[in-house]
Amino acid sequence: MASNLPVSGARLWDSLMEFAAIGATAKGGCNRQTLTDLDSQARHLLRRRAEAAGATLSLDRVGNMVLTRPGRDPSRGAVAIGSHLDTQPTGGKFDGVLGVLAGLEILRALDEAGIETEAPVALVNWTNEEGARFSPPMMGSGAAMGIFPEAEVLAKTDAGGAVFGGELARIGWAGHADPAALQSLGAYFELHIEQGPQLEAAGLELGIVTHALAQHWFEVTCTGEEAHGGSRMAGRRDAMMAAAEAMAMIERTALDAGARATVGRLTVHPDSRNVVPGRVWFSLDTRHDHEDQLAALAATLRAEAAAISARRGVALDIADFWISPATPFDPALVAHLRAAAAARGIPYQEMPTAIGHDAVYVARNLPAVMIFVPCHGGISHNEAESITPRWAEAGLLVLADAVLAAAGVAKG
Repeated sequence: MASNLPVSGARLWDSLMEFAAIGATAKGGCNRQTLTDLDSQARHLLRRRAEAAGATLSLDRVGNMVLTRPGRDPSRGAVAIGSHLDTQPTGGKFDGVLGVLAGLEILRALDEAGIETEAPVALVNWTNEEGARFSPPMMGSGAAMGIFPEAEVLAKTDAGGAVFGGELARIGWAGHADPAALQSLGAYFELHIEQGPQLEAAGLELGIVTHALAQHWFEVTCTGEEAHGGSRMAGRRDAMMAAAEAMAMIERTALDAGARATVGRLTVHPDSRNVVPGRVWFSLDTRHDHEDQLAALAATLRAEAAAISARRGVALDIADFWISPATPFDPALVAHLRAAAAARGIPYQEMPTAIGHDAVYVARNLPAVMIFVPCHGGISHNEAESITPRWAEAGLLVLADAVLAAAGVAKG
């Protein structure tokens, strides 16, 4: 049954446009990288809007903002809604911020309607989800869930040498609360754009995310021998050509396995126009629904790489970099979303996420779930990122109903 919570899709859209002006780019996107003055400006605006709706701010030592509206039973863990305000350097207007501002709209509607929930309801803005300025991504949720040591996060540096902890203090958002306190949340919901084309292609307004794919990242180093560009090609130990063959093999093998593989970074030594490269390094990101099949893919890639190495006389080393297990979302929260979508008559499909989100880290410790809405062409991390007000409202309505179902409405 749909709730009668008076959330406003129009007000959500106005909020999205208001926040999009903070760090707006000439091409219609947003550059609001973490721990910058623009990030601070957006944080202040969020705080003002949420406090006006009766929420109270708690700020932890890595800068995670938690804005909580009390419930009748303070002993219950808060039902949280969250995402992130930070963007890529050439990011869009909806990635992350949609989930935060949908949570804000729910707080506003609860306040305006005078509805008391049994459990507290909280809005979370996680620090540095994107990882654009400080790497790796999802540092705020990672520190909160015990995946990254807090001290390690605070010591991270950006490309210019600025220190995470120093920048957090400089912009005025270094708190005192223990990030691990967020492990006491009762449930966590995250609304996000899909960052893929499936929902739009299917003509659907909603995706209910049931799990996150397993991921295995590698660093691949091809070591051959430098030679003059005018030397005969026969007999060369060309690291670049070996790397090119390895990349083509990776694409073919991943497609055959029903996996996803991406080579995202490449460095060449000595990086000269007329020298046969002696060393090539590249990153490799692989993903699959099933951990056992992802492990089998890794074994196949290593065997195929060994064959290329033997054939070309070039050493090919595939080193593990990072592994993330397949992560299921909470069945009870998924059921709340199904019921809400059905009651609203909003067509949806169930789907995994192949992309890391704060909800994936949260789900390792707590009941968590995600909702996707379409984005045009699947385009994200791009100034051209675009959604419709109708899609945003569909996600908001289902989110609001499911949050109320999880938090409970106080009686009498």
